[in-house]
Formats: sequence, structure tokens, C-alpha cells
Amino acid sequence: MKALVYEALENLALRDVPDPRPAENELLVRVEAVGICGSDMHAYLGHDARRPPPLILGHEAAGIVVGGAQEGRRVTINPLVTCGDCAACLCGRENLCPARQIISMPPRAGAFAQYVAMPERNLVTVPDEIPLVMAALAEPLAVGWHAARLALEALHSSRQGRALVIGGGAIGLGVALALKAMGVPDVTIAEPNAARRATLAARCGQTVTERAIGAFPLVVDAVGYAATRAEASAVAEPGGVIVHVGLGEDTGGLDVRRITLQEISFIGTYTYTARDFRDTAQAIFDGRFGPLDWAETRPLAAGPCAFRALRAGEVAAPKIVLLPWA
Repeated sequence: MKALVYEALENLALRDVPDPRPAENELLVRVEAVGICGSDMHAYLGHDARRPPPLILGHEAAGIVVGGAQEGRRVTINPLVTCGDCAACLCGRENLCPARQIISMPPRAGAFAQYVAMPERNLVTVPDEIPLVMAALAEPLAVGWHAARLALEALHSSRQGRALVIGGGAIGLGVALALKAMGVPDVTIAEPNAARRATLAARCGQTVTERAIGAFPLVVDAVGYAATRAEASAVAEPGGVIVHVGLGEDTGGLDVRRITLQEISFIGTYTYTARDFRDTAQAIFDGRFGPLDWAETRPLAAGPCAFRALRAGEVAAPKIVLLPWA
């Protein structure tokens, strides 16, 4: 099969690699659409020691089952593979499974390829009327859904009318859309990139500003740099909640003194539970996220150019989705 292989720092190449062989209880999926995630970019730039080259990246995927009794089943893929037996899995917090694996991270190859093997329980059936490019957005939207759910669970119900999301990439947009779907009426995205701001306002229907202005009971940092943590610390209202979902850099920025003195809750969130993923997929199918027509598609062979464009800040769309069979 053809696959986009991360071979070295800022180096991706389309290669012929062996087709994956499904293990017991796994199915082979023909990948029809796979999104580029911020974590893929972190690996590409050498900022993620968990993803060393050579490696097939990509974990935001949807496709069609090939072979066996489920041949032709249209699916979106939950890329988080967990044991199912530990305390975390048994209480519905599979994202904290100590044995968790995710495709695009050793030992599991990713979905920037024509095929990927996945456990059957990680596949969610996609209705015929839902485009698979849209279904591939389930993974990044599930990250936002999980963050939004935990945020609202932590925030006093009297303060759930306003929220700020720092960062207008796919994760930030996903959080904003999830908050709206969960009943938060006033959600603002702070995004410094002018082209992305225009896209968010015109194509995604979001309220967007260049930077945070004012104070908010709920602040979501969907970037995760020292500067954005400092911004979140500064604009969170006393008694409010900061949710940290970005993984830009490890340290700096958080104003622990203000968080302590103003009794601001700080929550770190990682990926999603299996229930979050299923709920997100159903919300997509029900149209609760809106039309989801803002992803830009490119052939898998154009992946290296797409990464370079993202690296240079030349992409206005919140998400690029690669098409392995285009």
C-alpha cells in the first residue's frame, strides 16, 4: 500500500509499505479520509519524543471495512486502543488506561496510509448519507467534546453562559462547537491568525477576536504554550474554570498564585473516553455541530506540501484532510 512516512525532522515521503495484517478481533479498514492533527505537526517538527521516525503518522480517520463479514461497513475510527480490563477502563475513563496505545505512535502505525488495522470495538458505523471526510472529524471533535464536558461539569451552573476558547485550530473550534451544542450561548474564540479568523467567522459561524478581551467564567486553552497559559490565567474570573487541552509546550505561563487566591479550577484533559467518541459521532450525524464543511481536502501524495504550508502558517482552514485514494 501507499503510505506517508515521517522519515526525519521535517521530512515526509510517500512510500510503498506492506499492508497491515489485522490481529485477532481486528478489522482491516480502507482509509478514505484522514486529518492532519497538531500532534502530527509536533512530531514532524521533532517536538514529540513519543513519535520517533520512521513512522506512519495520522490518527483522525474514517474509511470502509474490507474483507470478512463486515465488508463495506462505513466507519469512523477511535484511534485510542485500550485494554478494557483495568480500573480506568472499567469505570469509563479509558483515556487514562495505563496500557493505552494510539495509532500513529509506536507500536501502532498511523492512518496516513491506504489501510489501517483496528480493533472492532474502536469502529463506529457511519450512516450512508454522512460523507467520510466529515466522519473523519469525529476524532478532533471528540477531543473538544471531552474538554467541554469536563469544563461544564466543573463550572457552577449559574456561570455557564459565557466561555472563551484560546486558539482557532481544529481542537479550539471543536471545543467551541461542543460548548454550543451543550447549551452555552456565548462562546468566543481568540485567534491571532487573521486568515483563520476570517474563515472561522465566515465559514464556521463563530464569534472570533484577535485576543482575549475581558474576563470569562470558563476559559479553554486549546494551544498550550506558555503565552496562552498566561492569557488564560489572566482572563479567568474568580471562581472560574480553566481547561487545558493544548500540547504546544510543557512549561511556563501558568499564574499559580492567582489561580490559588481566586480559587480558579484548572483541569487538564486528554483525548476522550469511548463514550465521548460515540457521543461526538452521533452529534455529527445529528447535525449538532453544524454543516462541518470547512475542512480542506488534499491527496495523500500532497501531504508533504500540506505540512510545509501548515509549518509556514499559510493554511486558513481549521483542518486539512488527506485522501489516500485520490
